[in-house]
Amino acid sequence: MIILLIAVFYFFMIRPQQKRQKETKKFRDGLAKGSRVMTAGGIHGTISEINEKNGTVLLEVANGVRIRVELSMIYPSADEAKADAANPVNAEQK
Repeated sequence: MIILLIAVFYFFMIRPQQKRQKETKKFRDGLAKGSRVMTAGGIHGTISEINEKNGTVLLEVANGVRIRVELSMIYPSADEAKADAANPVNAEQK
């Protein structure tokens, strides 16, 4: 019975989260100058510079208005940002 419980826990909770994390990492690795993205805080912008050494991105949110954001806070869509923020595992890591 306990093995069945562990298997259910793995397939319904752990495995989907790992898949979502891989997709997000693939997205972040593919970012380039000019990509339209959204931050975890809901700010939409265009990438104007990526600094992989510091792990930051310079976003242009309006003409001449640029902000520096952590690369880990960049998401491809609002749905993915909400799903990641709602995950208690990610909340503990940040």
